[in-house]
Amino acid sequence: MLEVIEIDNYSSGLRIDRWIKINLMKIPQSLIEKDLRNGKIKVNKKKVKSSYKLKKFDKIFLFNISYKNLKKNIKKFIPNKNYIKEVENEIIENNSNFIVINKKAGLPVQGGTKIKENIVNIFSNSSFFENTKPYIVHRIDKDTSGILIIAKNRETAQQLTSLFRIRKIHKTYIALSSGHIDKYKDTIDNKLIRYEGTRKIYERATTNYEVIDTNNKLSLFKLKPITGRKHQIRKHLIDLGCPIIGDNKYFIKKTSKKNQLMLHAYHLRFILNNKKYSFKADIPDYFKNILIKNNLKLKGF
Repeated sequence: MLEVIEIDNYSSGLRIDRWIKINLMKIPQSLIEKDLRNGKIKVNKKKVKSSYKLKKFDKIFLFNISYKNLKKNIKKFIPNKNYIKEVENEIIENNSNFIVINKKAGLPVQGGTKIKENIVNIFSNSSFFENTKPYIVHRIDKDTSGILIIAKNRETAQQLTSLFRIRKIHKTYIALSSGHIDKYKDTIDNKLIRYEGTRKIYERATTNYEVIDTNNKLSLFKLKPITGRKHQIRKHLIDLGCPIIGDNKYFIKKTSKKNQLMLHAYHLRFILNNKKYSFKADIPDYFKNILIKNNLKLKGF
């Protein structure tokens, strides 16, 4: 079976592997690479690499693509009604095109072979998506709390994905870190490393930061990532010598497993279809309690 899909304005500029994950399903990068190498997925009838950036009017050719076997191997988490209601209670905005939620820490956005409960499965069983499915347009880490947008239709998903890609969605995070720095307001602009298989890739990453409060042992940061690299804020604060409390991945001095990652996606604003949107997610109680305990204040929040 052959399927041909023409790229529109909203998908123009997306990497082919990113497009596949958004429009088909969440599948392993290794399987995407394999299908591209074998010619099961082509662009304009030619083989391309996973890093290929799509252009308007490009035609994607899908040859006998089926991920049924993959789906069988992943046990889906089926949430009960009470759990669905608990997550629904964290909805900040609900309209015909998208919802915005205040995601709790510890809840992953998407599933996988070792992940059971996740946002996608929860809202797939929610009345808010009764006649559609949840479209994930961006992610925040499993252990990060805060704002997450979920589209209700493909058109809105493509629009929001495009806005994230061209950096027209502005995000603000709050982080509590170990350590103290002299420069209270600055921009971090450097290159971060990620891997595609064994290949090392350097990507420029930029974050504006401001120290809201400090007691010389801990520092409370307001951060505005300009780019959207994986674990960007966590890596940038490590570079400053101020690792985030509860970050057991990048903090060399491993913190207690009981500690939550003290990183919260607080504010998000953008313009969609000529309408301005601005959303704020309440800071979790455990975060506030640690600030009170250490005599730190969220000035201006």
